[in-house]
Amino acid sequence: MKAPVTVREFARLTTSEVEPSIDCAQVPQTAFDSLCELSASFRSSGAPLVHQDGKRALRLDNFVGVLETPCGTRIEILPKHTQNPANRESSRTLLRRMLNVALDLPVRQSGPAGLELFHGPLTEWVMQQFLLALDTLVKRGVRYDYQRLEEEQRFLRGQLNVVAQMRQAPGRQHYFHARYDLFTPNRAENRLLRSALERVCRSTRTAGNWRLAHELRSRLQGVPLSTDLPSDFKHWRRDRLMAHYETIRPWCELVLGRNHPVALAGDWPGISMLFPMERLFERYVEVLLGKQVKPESRLLPQRQPKSLCEHRGSAIFRLKPDLLLVNGEGVSVLDCKWKLLNSSDREGKYGLSQSDFYQLFAYGHRYLQGLGELILIYPRTDDFREPLEPFDFPDGFRLHAMPFDLEGQRLIGFDAIFPA
Repeated sequence: MKAPVTVREFARLTTSEVEPSIDCAQVPQTAFDSLCELSASFRSSGAPLVHQDGKRALRLDNFVGVLETPCGTRIEILPKHTQNPANRESSRTLLRRMLNVALDLPVRQSGPAGLELFHGPLTEWVMQQFLLALDTLVKRGVRYDYQRLEEEQRFLRGQLNVVAQMRQAPGRQHYFHARYDLFTPNRAENRLLRSALERVCRSTRTAGNWRLAHELRSRLQGVPLSTDLPSDFKHWRRDRLMAHYETIRPWCELVLGRNHPVALAGDWPGISMLFPMERLFERYVEVLLGKQVKPESRLLPQRQPKSLCEHRGSAIFRLKPDLLLVNGEGVSVLDCKWKLLNSSDREGKYGLSQSDFYQLFAYGHRYLQGLGELILIYPRTDDFREPLEPFDFPDGFRLHAMPFDLEGQRLIGFDAIFPA
């Protein structure tokens, strides 16, 4: 069994021998070739996974999660939330916390401290949570349902299908065409759970997960695998009789590759899950900032009613800010950027991007009509602990660069601009 490769965003992967670190690692040639092929498919959809860095090296983009290649190499990509080489366990804990909030996952461990109890890659943690939820569900009782069957049998069972019996071929009059209802666990929800469980059994590499997965597999032998995942998810019932299934559905979707932006499919039966860090950070801020704003305020995500201009009577170049804060009659524009700033680097403009300022400048004119607050939100680091001094535009509005505390789960300086 190959040891997993653990790196972070923008790390360098090479086939040459290097000293392994969080920012550089060696991968087999087969894994290198698979990443090149996968990158081509990502680039065609506008989301590059890796960038070529010479003939024997690749540089990762800003995706986080776990990627498993057909040759069995598992690459764990952690968030780059500090310039210094971070502790891997703290980075894993941060990623799991952000996924809990962003995807609204029902974790079965008690509070934030429970996240520290599992020291392993993201996929193993996801599989562990799925198995714990499935174990609880099986103990409560798997939901059965009646299924109508029509069969030709040597004995009469249920209701005789008179029309089919009258059309019976000569020499087969001793067979009965019968209809009957069978009380069975063969229903959409259970088929999906069994399919996810089979995938966990093939993919897990920890002893605890392997043992629990195979124990549950023996208890679900009567449930067939799903042959049409989209259709079965569509028929997943959510009424009160199925309420105890709700906690396991997000984990089932994650294992089967439906609850995250990038799902990797192929012949290899391993589990791969990748998340664009920009979107994950945006969702994380949206959920937690919604708890920080005043009750009378409204935080609106991803609205795009305005455009930069019009052409031949139709809007063109839609303007889509991450968040709009409606406070009374006033509106503020908030945009999240997963980028590390340095508040002491005045000469380097603190690491700010001029294109981001152009973007917010356009938002200000179209959404604020030149009056109001523009806020750029960045992750809080040791080099960026407090908001920068406001940037004043001659048109009447101001732009704030503010840090979001990933551990404390709040926007630093927000209360000073929008006092309670």
